[in-house]
Amino acid sequence: MTGTEKIIAHIEADAAAKAESILSDASRQCAEIKAKYEEKASALYSEKIRDGVQACQDSEDGALRISRMEARKSVLAVKQEMVAKSFSLAQEEILSLPAEKYVAFLAGLVKKAEPVGDEELILNEKDRASIGEALLKAVNEGGWKMKLSEETRDIAGGVILRRGNVEANCSVELLVDLCRSELSSKIADVLFQ
Repeated sequence: MTGTEKIIAHIEADAAAKAESILSDASRQCAEIKAKYEEKASALYSEKIRDGVQACQDSEDGALRISRMEARKSVLAVKQEMVAKSFSLAQEEILSLPAEKYVAFLAGLVKKAEPVGDEELILNEKDRASIGEALLKAVNEGGWKMKLSEETRDIAGGVILRRGNVEANCSVELLVDLCRSELSSKIADVLFQ
């Protein structure tokens, strides 16, 4: 081998060694970068999984809260319907009393209204025809001089006392409505306990 060939061989060997060193460093740096980004990717993946699990849990909790709230609303609606039905049945019960008991009930309402004694009694058309005279007789037994009005009102039952322009409404529907606020919670307690 000649001197030039030796120099070329030496340069080629140095270049090969340098290339090997550069490749080795590049490989090491690639491995470090890859490891670093795999660690970041793994952390990001874990974070996304945790966030996803939390979002699912939050969604499930929200759906559960909403379903519980809807269930409570449904139960409350049924309870309110049953309480309303109780008042409706009470009104029907009053209106279906036998004639003499119904007259006594209405006479009691008139007396509780603390009349002067010369009022007109206004009834619905059906009651005026069926029990009007009996009611007038029952209320006037106490020495009053009330009259049965020719006028009738569109009420389910009961009586309206009128003296001039002043009226005292003792209709059954008003009495039931007045009892509603006081008795609703008591009725609910009886029905639902």
